[in-house]
Amino acid sequence: MVNMSRRDFVKVTGTGLALATLPGFIRSGFAKDNPGDNPYAFYFQRFGIDEDMVSKVMAEALHYGGDYCDLFFQNKLSNSIRLQDNIVNSASTNVSLGVGIRVLKGNQTGYSFTEDISLASMKAAARTAASIASGAPKAAPQTFNATKLMNYYDTSVSWEDVGVKEKVEMLQAINDDVFKEDPRVVKSSVSFSDSENYILVANSEGGLSTDYQPMLRISVGCTAEEDGRRENNYFDYSARDDIRFLTPERLKRLPKEAVARTVKLFEATTPQAGEIPVVLAAGSSGILLHEAIGHGMEADFNRQGISVFSEMINKKVAEPFVNIVDNGMNPNVRGSINVDDEGVPSQETMLVEDGILRSYLHDRITAKHYGVETTGSGRRESFKHYPMPRMRNTYMTNGPHTFDEMIASVDYGIVAEQFTNGQVNIGPGDFTFYVKAGHLIEGGKITAPIKDVNIIGNGPEVLGRITMVANDMKMAEGGWTCGKNGQGVPVSMGLPSVLVSAITVGGRG
Repeated sequence: MVNMSRRDFVKVTGTGLALATLPGFIRSGFAKDNPGDNPYAFYFQRFGIDEDMVSKVMAEALHYGGDYCDLFFQNKLSNSIRLQDNIVNSASTNVSLGVGIRVLKGNQTGYSFTEDISLASMKAAARTAASIASGAPKAAPQTFNATKLMNYYDTSVSWEDVGVKEKVEMLQAINDDVFKEDPRVVKSSVSFSDSENYILVANSEGGLSTDYQPMLRISVGCTAEEDGRRENNYFDYSARDDIRFLTPERLKRLPKEAVARTVKLFEATTPQAGEIPVVLAAGSSGILLHEAIGHGMEADFNRQGISVFSEMINKKVAEPFVNIVDNGMNPNVRGSINVDDEGVPSQETMLVEDGILRSYLHDRITAKHYGVETTGSGRRESFKHYPMPRMRNTYMTNGPHTFDEMIASVDYGIVAEQFTNGQVNIGPGDFTFYVKAGHLIEGGKITAPIKDVNIIGNGPEVLGRITMVANDMKMAEGGWTCGKNGQGVPVSMGLPSVLVSAITVGGRG
């Protein structure tokens, strides 16, 4: 391992695209391969800190009698490249480094952060966070115990060992394949991003957790033209993984799927407007579940009485064959985490079991309010933000029906397959979503493709109108970032095919 001061580290990693050629001192493997007697020694070295410094900062944070404090250290390295019509038109590298300090006192939260990880600067930030409290100082722990964690995204290759040239060649090959797929293609755009996020969370109860969090996203979009009419669409992948995820098969599928989705829109029609049965197709239709229902199950909205689910714990919200989970343990899936941003090990949380609402998603604050254990759902965008209850991978599990059964049961309706823009009022769960692509159902059979359809409804109402759930659950393959209170975090979602008896669909007439 290369010994390097924090000041020298910042100088080196702040040099733009040269980051892609840095030596192995920032590769992922060493964090796992050199535990020694101290399993978090690597992270202490990375941030230029030690137990004594952490203890002294906590003593400052607890000086005015706070009930609890935690320190969230983060170092994130990210790269992105975009190639459009055979030209790399953007490329960037970003490095962030800092610590967020939180103090809790009763129902109050004090929060401060600094990008200068020196003892003096951290103490100053701690005093700011501590100012919410007033009372006698509380003792800070002198030693810390490492939290035992599972690893749901084991990797062996650092993104920093993958050079810019290799990435550009990969994007160029995909771009070339887009134009080979169909002569009607007139424009192509291929983008790629990767990141490596290192975190260390220490709290005043003596707990300490660390994690290395990789991420990739690759997206292919294209525009095709036929008889003076243009259509566009895209396809993407995202995963907590390394370069091995991008197998030849996946790389070949990207342009094929993007072009196929695009040219299919030339055949698409628009359904009749009205309240009709809607089949939500397996996979990325889970975005509707995430937005219109999942947010309403985050405990802070319920604690504040904002969510329609605030008084629904242990009450029926759906049919008995409906089960919904939020899970941080799906291997290599975008929303998975080994540990949340409060240092709590990841877990699977059963939200709806056999149609009954069983749990909300909790962070430390809401868990204390409800007298329950945290669900490992305390997440934040960065060290500059405080944690709050957030989703990870939210999905419905398989049901007793089949896709063919539900299609056969519909005389006239639609299959919604690809969603893009949407708006949700989280309190009541009212939503509007734009269906980019799907199909008509006529006489119990799938017929013409459809496009440009708005669906309008209410999440909890739609949950109660689910009459069939198929046995074909899929997770979304692409990349989604969930926004809440100005913070974005990576998430994923999934769904088996489900039949909703009626949703308002905007179309003809």
